[in-house]
Amino acid sequence: MIKIKQSIINWLTQKHLEEGRLLSDFDTLKHEVKPGDVILIDGTSHVSHTIQYLTQSSWSHSMLYLGRAMNFDDRERFSLIEKNTDITHNPHLVIESQLGKGTVISNLDDYRDEHLRICRPKGLTHHDAQKVIGYALDHVGTAYNVRQVIDLIRFLLPWRIMPRRWGSSLFRPKNKDQKDICSTLIAEAFASVKFPVLPEIKTRPDQQVELIPHNPNTFTPSDFDYSPYFEIIKYPMLNIASPPSYQNLPWTDKDIVSDGKGKYTKMRRVK
Repeated sequence: MIKIKQSIINWLTQKHLEEGRLLSDFDTLKHEVKPGDVILIDGTSHVSHTIQYLTQSSWSHSMLYLGRAMNFDDRERFSLIEKNTDITHNPHLVIESQLGKGTVISNLDDYRDEHLRICRPKGLTHHDAQKVIGYALDHVGTAYNVRQVIDLIRFLLPWRIMPRRWGSSLFRPKNKDQKDICSTLIAEAFASVKFPVLPEIKTRPDQQVELIPHNPNTFTPSDFDYSPYFEIIKYPMLNIASPPSYQNLPWTDKDIVSDGKGKYTKMRRVK
């Protein structure tokens, strides 16, 4: 039974990278990302495509950027990182919840060939960013919550036979031993410092506005993209917003056109 389960997980998480698909300048992104940033991943695995379809979004996975390994002054946190990942080359680190692995510390370089986007929490202080990171690090080793994923699928689908709350784990109080999924862990980390992601805003009878926290169990990766409290930062392969501008891009002047499959044709000029 364990072998069958692992085989299914391997099939769901197998990546299918496509040539010519890269949209992000990874090296620039890697040096501009800041601790506390949320990194969204497009994803090319079977489970990624399922999440993208259900959420009607390009984003299938989210990670929290921790910083570089050697920049952690807290010895307890540094020891935790040292035990859970290879820090030989002082890598850029992220924390994420993965199907089949649970909550783990990963090397950002593992996602060099993926399409990435940074969501930066507006105005988050350095002190609170460290608290958000600390909350996430406290969950390293937590198992992945497959049941919650299934219940989240039920929640997203327009299914009316069984009310969404019946038998669902999404609306139950969470205990300290409960498992995680990627977006829930990150949403809870920001909630720990009362930083809004997608709160409900209500006006009280006295006309004062109050924020009602969103249930973290119902968050998906695209919610960080959608949230007005996060800045969306992109690092395209060709930055046309600064010199050289689109007018100075290195177009060929040899009257050659491509068919999109690597074949080139000489075009005749019409006089």
